[in-house]
This record gives sequence, structure tokens and C-alpha cells, in this order.
Amino acid sequence: MDVSTPEEFLDKVLPESFDAEKAAGLSAVVQLKISGDTGGQWVLTIKDQKLLVSEGAVERPDITLVMKDKDYMNLVNGKLSGQKAFMTGKLKFKGDMNLGIKLQALGLI
Repeated sequence: MDVSTPEEFLDKVLPESFDAEKAAGLSAVVQLKISGDTGGQWVLTIKDQKLLVSEGAVERPDITLVMKDKDYMNLVNGKLSGQKAFMTGKLKFKGDMNLGIKLQALGLI
């Protein structure tokens, strides 16, 4: 089943699908900036193999991901890979590229 908004994915799907084992040893603060009608800003905090999702912004995230809502929905619904999104300019980020790769392995992007 496809999710229809970033909020639905971040509030319902992501917390249930988060794999704590894969997050072992990872500590990160991720800022998501999603533009468009269903967009918004969210903070993903990964620490002690737990994921906390909250709305809003933080001053100094470890990585910031910027996407349009339609592209983000294609990404989380499996219609667009993170790599392709980045290569085609649909996914922009500021911060640690290695962290971005780890986030992709966790299914967060």
C-alpha cells in the first residue's frame, strides 16, 4: 500500500518499519525539508537504536535532506531510488555523505 503524504509516512510507516538492529552504533540528527502542498519540516533523531520523529527544525542537524513532496512520495513508495533521486537533482542534501549512505541502508531515504 502506498502512502500519500510525507506526514503519513513519517508518523505511521517509518516508526513501524525502523530496524533498530541496523541502527546499532549510529547517532544522528536528520533534518527533512519537504516542499509542496503536503510538505513540511521534520527532524529524525536516531540514538541508542531508537528513532524519534518530530515536526519542526533544528539548528545544527548532522544532515539536511531537501525534496519536493511528490518526489519524496515516489522515493518512500519505492518508485524512485535514493541514488537516482540524488543524481537527477530531486534529492539535495547538506552534510555528511557517509551518513546519507547509512540512512539509505536503514530505509530512511
